[in-house]
Amino acid sequence: MSFHLLSSSPRCWNGIQSQESNFKAPPAAPAPPPARHLFSDPAEVEALRGNLLAWYDRCKRDLPWRALAATEPDANKRGYAVWVSEIMLQQTQVATVIDYYNRWMQKWPTLQALAQASLEEVNELWAGLGYYSRGKRLQEAARKVVSELAGQMPRTAEDLQKVLPGVGRYTAGAIASISYGQATGVVDGNVIRVLCRLRCIGADSSSPSVIDRLWDMANVLVDRSRPGDFNQALMELGATVCVPKAPLCGECPVKQHCQAWRRVEKELAFASQKLFGKPPPVPDVEDCAVTLAFAGVGDCPLCPPATEPWDSSLGVTNFPRKAAKKPPRTMRTATCVLERRGCHGAPEYLIVQRPSSGLLAGLWEFPSLPLAQDLQEKKEREELADHLQAWMGQPVAAKGLQFIGETYVVYSLHLDGDVTLNPALSPSRWVTEKEFHASAVSTAMKKVLKAHEKHRRKENSPVKGSKRKRGAKAEGAGSTCPGTQLSLRAFLRAPTAP
Repeated sequence: MSFHLLSSSPRCWNGIQSQESNFKAPPAAPAPPPARHLFSDPAEVEALRGNLLAWYDRCKRDLPWRALAATEPDANKRGYAVWVSEIMLQQTQVATVIDYYNRWMQKWPTLQALAQASLEEVNELWAGLGYYSRGKRLQEAARKVVSELAGQMPRTAEDLQKVLPGVGRYTAGAIASISYGQATGVVDGNVIRVLCRLRCIGADSSSPSVIDRLWDMANVLVDRSRPGDFNQALMELGATVCVPKAPLCGECPVKQHCQAWRRVEKELAFASQKLFGKPPPVPDVEDCAVTLAFAGVGDCPLCPPATEPWDSSLGVTNFPRKAAKKPPRTMRTATCVLERRGCHGAPEYLIVQRPSSGLLAGLWEFPSLPLAQDLQEKKEREELADHLQAWMGQPVAAKGLQFIGETYVVYSLHLDGDVTLNPALSPSRWVTEKEFHASAVSTAMKKVLKAHEKHRRKENSPVKGSKRKRGAKAEGAGSTCPGTQLSLRAFLRAPTAP
């Protein structure tokens, strides 16, 4: 027994030693950013809040959703009004949104009214606003509130984000603070720009770690008694004063708290003293810290990288900084404007409905199909002709398609009579120009029609200085050369062998 104890003890001890030698300490938590990047002084935070809110009370724009948020006594209607505005304002300018917002709220003033609308109606009103899935998700969320929550909007940012589809962290914070007075910050593009300049944040402002820091700052700064107004003031500042290019620093109500502006002012003072032969001032500790940050000294997670030093010519627009964007993916689409004369002689156009899911879901468009890259024009025509043939059920002469432009690869064709369309394909209908513009069509399709009309006017206008003898046949009439408008009979004629 003693032998076994003595012989086993060293093995256990060696095992412990082995485990200790293989033990890896957990990675150290990232060091907190230096104080220069934070709002750690309560007195400064209080002063910044007061200055910003006083400016907002004097200078804020008169916007319809702000009026509703301030005057609507019903909490659910108030939250809905702010919600609609925030969804519309995503990636869209205020001036564009105002008319859409007023028409939307007039047609669907409550969650219940929106929940009862059809997707077609929603798409028709949203047409031209872009990012069409926003309207669809907004209606889906409204139906969920009505059917599952008895029409009661969630009251906190956490619940709004958790319960409502299409509502992210920013939108939830905006609704909760503006409509319900929750003291929670918001971070959008305008807020990112303002905070990065206020605190000289030169790291990639689109990285998750920097975004998290900015949310922390926004939650520290938000005024506890007027959170909605404060958040709107911060966004208003970024939209009207602290703009991406040529910011109006002289009009900024919080410039005394802005480290980027302070650096610019000190550079100007230094240059002025140097010009007049005066000795430069001795930099204080804060100046040294900022200078070291821009020199890339240290491993601060919020400072600019050493490869991107401060550029004096840019001033405060050194901030924010973003990683270079990847080039957008190029897609080519062939589109055909099929035109016929309606019963009153006015032109009518064939439009078809896109699938109910995916890009531009449920919108109407001219018959279109995606094209492979670097496809030759002859092959483009052939593929588009095959696509149209599926609609008409008859052979289509590819060389009869009239080329218009390259924004989309646009062709047109004038029809002299009616065509029986294949009912098994996507929904389709003939519409007048007025009906076309009232339909749920994308801005791209409106541009396609505009290009078609411009091309038609050009084709129909006589060449300046030329005269045609009476009775003379127009050049190319009756031919099947590219660029001519063919009759339906010629268009549907089977292609001849080369």
